[in-house]
Amino acid sequence: MTAAGGSTPTALPGDPPGGRRAVLVWSVGVSVYFVAVIFRTSLGVAGLDAADRFDVGASALSTFSILQLLVYAGMQIPVGLLVDRLGTKKVLTIGVLLFTAGQLGFAFSPSYGMALAARALLGLGDAMTFISVLRLGARWFPARRGPMVAQMAGLVGMAGNLVSTLVLARLLHGVGWTAAFAGSSLAGVVVLVLMLLFLKDHPEGHEPEPFPHQGGAYVRRQIVASWREPGTRLGLWVHFTTQFPAMVFLLLWGLPFLVEAQGLSRATAGELLTLVVLSNMVIGLVYGQIVARHHAARLPLALGTVLSTAAVWAATLAYPADHAPMWLLIVLCTVLGACGPASMIGFDFARPANPPERQGTASGITNMGGFVASMTTLFAIGALLDATGDDYGIAFSAVFVLQALGLGQILRLRRQAARRERERLVASRVETVHVPA
Repeated sequence: MTAAGGSTPTALPGDPPGGRRAVLVWSVGVSVYFVAVIFRTSLGVAGLDAADRFDVGASALSTFSILQLLVYAGMQIPVGLLVDRLGTKKVLTIGVLLFTAGQLGFAFSPSYGMALAARALLGLGDAMTFISVLRLGARWFPARRGPMVAQMAGLVGMAGNLVSTLVLARLLHGVGWTAAFAGSSLAGVVVLVLMLLFLKDHPEGHEPEPFPHQGGAYVRRQIVASWREPGTRLGLWVHFTTQFPAMVFLLLWGLPFLVEAQGLSRATAGELLTLVVLSNMVIGLVYGQIVARHHAARLPLALGTVLSTAAVWAATLAYPADHAPMWLLIVLCTVLGACGPASMIGFDFARPANPPERQGTASGITNMGGFVASMTTLFAIGALLDATGDDYGIAFSAVFVLQALGLGQILRLRRQAARRERERLVASRVETVHVPA
């Protein structure tokens, strides 16, 4: 662990060794998350097609993503508890089965209602992946690698988004709706086989200590103890405030905004969506390296991302012409690429605030933040578009409301979390000094 102003953390007693075996096992786990993100973001390149296929308007179209994210966000704490109790492999297995069934069901849905049910099933399975991958990294790599491992997981997720943008979009317009979605579901079968053959919850000799998992008392204890830590709450609000602008853009509304409001072709709009993903991957590597070396940079990076995102959105929406110039749209998409890496910083506040037996629960609480914000914004944009006759300037102004709310909470919690983290660091150093040689 490190203090808020510390540098690279030193190894802690009982730290897992890392190494090639850890990389192999973690790679199998993160491949599951990779496929989950492909399925999650597949609607982002199919939004206009879905509107035509099911004959729905903006509000009904946004319901697809809202329901998916509602299920995802609502499952984060239960999934965190399940991961702490059952381990990574069992939870990931359930997740793969569910999100593969959801993607396959979406391919063959003949009606809007059945398509909604399929996306809900997909969201349920997707909800079980990221928390499991974070716990897998914590069990296989030393604590000092935590920030970089988390950013790498996020980077792999964005690679899944890239596959949706580049590959699935072409399949959709090449072979059609059913073949594209049904064919992509085979990726779920592949990662399931890999996981069953090669995934292990932890390295030999690093089994977690037995911990009572009895009934409702255990659930309440885990949630209450995690929530009481200011680092967990700060992590949730950092995730809430940073993630949603890019998530909303990539998951549903980016393509319609660029095509209908900015007058771009689908091909050009797809290239700009790809730019968001590529920017995310590059910035993720940079943020991971910075945070791993200088934990004091966590809050400035998060706040800087929020402010720069708000500024570039304001400039785009307020541009005094019918369409923003291409250079400004490129800047917008590049800056949106920082949102995902900044949201990962939330876990770097929650992780050192909680002991190993609460990592899943704390990560689940943190991960709820961005998805609750995304779900709220998706609904608000869809409702405002319908209410204003597709005025994207008014609709996308909802972004600023959520950013202001989250920013206020971050500023309120930052000192309390830093003080508590310093106290934990001092306690861990004292404990290390008294460990027998």
